[in-house]
Amino acid sequence: MTVEVLAKKRVRAKSEPRSVAERPFRFSGHETFACRFAWLPKAYQFLKSHPEHWSNDEEAMVALGIGKNMVKSLRFWAVASGLTSVESNQPAITPFGEQIFSDRGLDPYIEHPATPWLIHWKLSSNLDVPLFSWHFMFNRWPFPEFTRSDVLAAMRRESGRLGHEHSDITLSQHFDVLLHTYLPSRSNVSLEDSLEGPLTDLGLLQPVGDTRSEGGRRETVYSFRRGRKPEISRALFDYAVDDYWMSRRANEATLSLRDICVGDSSPGRVFLLSEDDIHSRLEEAGDGVRPFEYLPSAIAGRIVRPAKPAKASELLRRVYGRT
Repeated sequence: MTVEVLAKKRVRAKSEPRSVAERPFRFSGHETFACRFAWLPKAYQFLKSHPEHWSNDEEAMVALGIGKNMVKSLRFWAVASGLTSVESNQPAITPFGEQIFSDRGLDPYIEHPATPWLIHWKLSSNLDVPLFSWHFMFNRWPFPEFTRSDVLAAMRRESGRLGHEHSDITLSQHFDVLLHTYLPSRSNVSLEDSLEGPLTDLGLLQPVGDTRSEGGRRETVYSFRRGRKPEISRALFDYAVDDYWMSRRANEATLSLRDICVGDSSPGRVFLLSEDDIHSRLEEAGDGVRPFEYLPSAIAGRIVRPAKPAKASELLRRVYGRT
């Protein structure tokens, strides 16, 4: 099923929250490739200069210098990362994609440390084409550590509960793509392939040991890096809060502290932040452009949208120190 068909299945407004079961989760389309470092800048340039050839495999292969399966994967990641829209048969560059990747954009070649965090945010919170592995691991996995076999067994149960029928191979390949997105490769590969994906430097996922599985085979034990992350600036956190708010609660004037900490695909979930860290971030003094006002409470704090909220484009500029 194509990304475009999945997009057309959405029957509610984007601002209206949807249950997990109603989301058109993606389990494939990446052709088993994690997003490569140069792919998003290449996707932007190609779509900008030759939009009529975007869906033409042969033309794209020549222009991008990659194989057919990689072309399909590149298209997939362009949509999943929020660079392109799937609202029409001919994908268009989104305002986010234009602001980041244009020739005079904020970071057209992914050189700023904030950009990988933004890509991670978009991949993990995309409502148009939500990725099942991302949703499951950042929102549903309850333990501090995991092995590949434990996760695949849990994913099989969860996908079945949601009414999906996928083979073990599909689930395995989909989860492996998540692992390869955040873990650096150890193999000797070509120059372009050796430029790891843009998210490997985030340090969100790390091997912490190994264990013996039920079949006697040794498996790597992985752990997410949870807790404080000073590299996520206040401006980046504010952008994510505003993006989460506008995509899921656009008609609501307030959000609770719980929404921000543990709501599905919330900043707390996606960035793996503790409630104490989020509370501290919300209490930081504003400077007139924060997209909210924090109202602490002995029971449950909440944030309130100001009468004249900052625009998303302005908040994104502030992530890069632009005013």
